[in-house]
Amino acid sequence: MDHTEFPAGQVTFEITNKDATAVSEIELQSGQRIIGEKENLPPGFSGSFSVTVEAGSYTLYCPGSGQPTRTITVTGSAAAPADADLATLLAQGTKEYATYVNTQVGYLVDTSQALTASLKGGDLAAAQKAYMKARPFYEKIEPVAESFAVGTDDLDKAIDARADDVPAAEWSGFHRIEKGLFEDKSLDGLAPVGDALVVNLKKLQSLTANLEYKPFELANGAQELLDEVSSTKVTGEEERYSHIDLLDFQNNVEGSEQAFADLKPALTKIDPALTTRISDAFAALDKLVDGYRTGDNPSGFVLYTALQDADKPKLAAAVKAVQEPLSQVAAKVTKS
Repeated sequence: MDHTEFPAGQVTFEITNKDATAVSEIELQSGQRIIGEKENLPPGFSGSFSVTVEAGSYTLYCPGSGQPTRTITVTGSAAAPADADLATLLAQGTKEYATYVNTQVGYLVDTSQALTASLKGGDLAAAQKAYMKARPFYEKIEPVAESFAVGTDDLDKAIDARADDVPAAEWSGFHRIEKGLFEDKSLDGLAPVGDALVVNLKKLQSLTANLEYKPFELANGAQELLDEVSSTKVTGEEERYSHIDLLDFQNNVEGSEQAFADLKPALTKIDPALTTRISDAFAALDKLVDGYRTGDNPSGFVLYTALQDADKPKLAAAVKAVQEPLSQVAAKVTKS
């Protein structure tokens, strides 16, 4: 690492994983929150993320590396935006996004309580539908939940871990329920898992209730949601028992598009050409995903198992077409 001390304001971290097979991500942590990160960094890959930081001490965390943690010191004060109108637009965007997150988390708690109630009944089909109704709300705001991974019992893993993410004895949350409902086709033993899920989601709700965001967090979160699509939804790894990956896919995209939309008035002022490019790419992606909607499955989408060989690269290419221009947004809004 070249530097461990920076002046307050915009900082862009450029990362290259030369040959470390145990490393796949890097995070900048402030206390209990992850305020910037770059995932999907296998050997030979590079990436970057931009943040705006105030004076203080931060931790750069790179799990699997020879030195997993480094202390980052930030000194001085960040300069106020020169354009007062732009600053107002950015502030308004972050407030709108906070309202969006709180609304989605409220729906998430409500639908997960309904899911847990269904797990205590005797109707497997009803419980399967309840699972599908609850999933979208987590997928829309997943980067926010992931940002509380430090010192809070790793909420994202407790809520959304897949079978190979944690030891079998610790596996809980949505995907433990998914396996019971769609592979085992049984409600046996799922009620306590549902109860624990609701407890963790209410914890998430308490953490997000008064949370304030910075513009770069919206930009990075939008990018992270599309990274989720690329790494687990296009591949069918997320919903490996229910195969409702396209439902998750669509809601990851919606959450990303919402964060972008809240930044759009300011970004249009900063870089109108980039804004139009991203908007057009989102529109094309939305149109493509809409083509997989169906009334034949309660999820509202065809199952992943019904996709043809040509569908997956087509979906991946449409996501990438948004990712590339969207990756420029964090740096744009942190400079402003």
